[in-house]
Amino acid sequence: MALVSAKEMLQKAKAGHYAVGQFNINNLEWTKAILLTAEELKSPVILGVSEGAGKYMCGYKTIVGMVNGMLEELNITVPVALHLDHGSYAGAKACIEAGFSSIMFDGSSLPFDENVEKTKELVATCNELGMSIEAEVGSIGGEEDGVVGMGECADPKECKAIADLGVTMLAAGIGNIHGKYPENWAGLQFDVLDDIQKLTGDMPLVLHGGTGIPDEMIQKAINLGVSKINVNTDCQLVFAEATRKYIEEGKDLQGKGFDPRKLLAPGTEAIKAKVKERMEVFGSIGKAE
Repeated sequence: MALVSAKEMLQKAKAGHYAVGQFNINNLEWTKAILLTAEELKSPVILGVSEGAGKYMCGYKTIVGMVNGMLEELNITVPVALHLDHGSYAGAKACIEAGFSSIMFDGSSLPFDENVEKTKELVATCNELGMSIEAEVGSIGGEEDGVVGMGECADPKECKAIADLGVTMLAAGIGNIHGKYPENWAGLQFDVLDDIQKLTGDMPLVLHGGTGIPDEMIQKAINLGVSKINVNTDCQLVFAEATRKYIEEGKDLQGKGFDPRKLLAPGTEAIKAKVKERMEVFGSIGKAE
């Protein structure tokens, strides 16, 4: 199956009260693990690519080629969107040109009027090409590839103004952060999420920083209109843990255990298990059938 816009899968998720996971990719192993798990569980999936990961993987055209090749060679039949995560204006334009099927333009750090202007222009381009587009209001806390946010809650009226521009989905800061959550984290601000949901109606809402949020909070957020949940750190942590265990047990010194295909296999399996666990919580399993 060819790459698709995230629009239809997220509209179905919103109507069905579940969420589609966006799992960020960092290399071939990451991508393969996520696609195989989505196919096995018959779940729609969104592959997220940050600008930093895009540079690491040689550029957006390389990523599009790799993902399209995998869709064909692995016989992937579930809907897959390839999505730019926290994109700058220049990054968004580059991913449109490279063949991504979805982009996020993160104009949350810009003056609101400039965010509106640039979002409006990108919405028109994406509509013309049949792509989906995510916008952000209120910065997400923590750091991701140099994009730092303090975790401010979004203004529901600003959310409505951006939603009315015709974006496919909206990321709204509700106290969520990227990376590991500190022990003194105050939790998600559900009153803000509820206010945003009431003003934006059928618009699928996006929850960034999905790692570390308790499952019951995830479920409540889904009930309040969240239809897309981003996961990145979770997969990084389990990959690192499994790789560390393999080396500490000396398996890289046994036979040809140093072969990267063997060295990276435990981490890849750990990613599969984590993706499955998250898809179960999000409720997306079997939704592609």
